[in-house]
Amino acid sequence: MIVAWYLLNIYFNIYNKQVLEALPFPYTITAFQLAFGSAIIFLMWALKLHPAPRVTVAQLAKIAPLAAGHMLGTVFTNMSLGKVAVSFTHTIKASEPFFTVLLSAFFLGETPSLLVLGSLVPIVGGVALASLTEVSFNWIGFWSAMASNLLNQSRNVLSKKLLGGEEEALDDINLFSILTILSFLLSLPLMLFAEGVKFTPGCLRSTGLNLQELCVRAALAGFCFHGYQKLSYLILARVSPVTHSVANCVKRVVVIVASVLFFRTPISPVNALGTGAALGGVFLYSRLKKTKPKEASQARTQALLQLFSKFSFLFEAHRLGW
Repeated sequence: MIVAWYLLNIYFNIYNKQVLEALPFPYTITAFQLAFGSAIIFLMWALKLHPAPRVTVAQLAKIAPLAAGHMLGTVFTNMSLGKVAVSFTHTIKASEPFFTVLLSAFFLGETPSLLVLGSLVPIVGGVALASLTEVSFNWIGFWSAMASNLLNQSRNVLSKKLLGGEEEALDDINLFSILTILSFLLSLPLMLFAEGVKFTPGCLRSTGLNLQELCVRAALAGFCFHGYQKLSYLILARVSPVTHSVANCVKRVVVIVASVLFFRTPISPVNALGTGAALGGVFLYSRLKKTKPKEASQARTQALLQLFSKFSFLFEAHRLGW
């Protein structure tokens, strides 16, 4: 399942980048992806592959703000992917733990440990270093990815505050399904307001693009988008949160490497160092966030040893021209 999770992420980013380069309409692409996911969800319920939920109006009212954050987070991610390299977008999105700590402290009153705060230093420094040396740097792409981080982590943090224990009435799959459907419904007026006039058959024909091939790639991107998010929930139900966090960190490394190879993205040694530092910080954060105080020292030593081996691999890969 983890391998499938990684592969769907890779193909989503490749197909999505190709579609966004041809049609720079992030609101429309987001609505299409959410519509595709919603269609799969209704098919799943109709075929009784998963029991349909019974949702109350009160639950929908609490899930709606989270759906709005989910939808806008996806819009800003697509906006960033359309402006900068896939590898750079994911490097910026590696700073998600910084927003998690900040928002958890503000909304939930959670005080992070010194070790967790220390893991944020290479994340912030690495993202800053990668941004300064990024060939495809664009302010819209940069701030869009940052806005996506803020919205996605706000969704995660506020879900604990708003839903409390009520999410137990919905299993993870149905909670994600309701979130996807509400996100799609909320994306429609935004799409029509922002891009509804531009996205017309005449506009598409004027680009001279192969519309059939473009539609196929957009459909594949929509399938991969919904597939990898659902797999994430299924994996989380089978492994510990720490294991899932580490696997998510490795997934980001895999996606960055795959996109660099596929799109032949130029990366300088300093840029690679910044990316590596940010991802290394995410790895440390993942290992330390759920660690009990008595295990902190042992976990820190093990995490640093594993981080050192990852840096050794990155420098060796750069030396060999990978």
